[in-house]
Amino acid sequence: MQIRPATPADVTAVLPMVAKICALHESWDAAKFGILPDPEKRYEKWLQRLATDKRSVFLVAENQGRLVAFLVATVEREIPIYRLQEYAVVHDLWVELEYRQNGIARQMVMQAIERFQQMEIQQIRLDTAAINEAARRLFASCGFKISTVEMLMEISD
Repeated sequence: MQIRPATPADVTAVLPMVAKICALHESWDAAKFGILPDPEKRYEKWLQRLATDKRSVFLVAENQGRLVAFLVATVEREIPIYRLQEYAVVHDLWVELEYRQNGIARQMVMQAIERFQQMEIQQIRLDTAAINEAARRLFASCGFKISTVEMLMEISD
């Protein structure tokens, strides 16, 4: 198993995994993750750009020529009332079902942390679905802590 930075040529192979993570999120909470049709097509240009952006982390895990996992994270600017001016955000992490429980996700997270440290980014943030306890355990084992709890209320007419 090789974990490496993604290239623009990898994006096509990542898109089916994007569709899977979007479908999973929507199945967990359609109010929060109400996905528009064809989310992978909406990701395509963004991922192409991130694959060459030196201030983003876009990693893939490859097994015998097949991409089986990806992680995508970006650097964002904080609003100007805080001491911290910028931070990283892990947007998505996906490992194909048959490759889970082999440490791939943890290795990808640790590589992302290392890359952001090299960029001198001082903080990394991420969200996990309320139902996704496995992800919280993974991220906690990598050094993340709970910092806020997001709440949602749907308002109907």
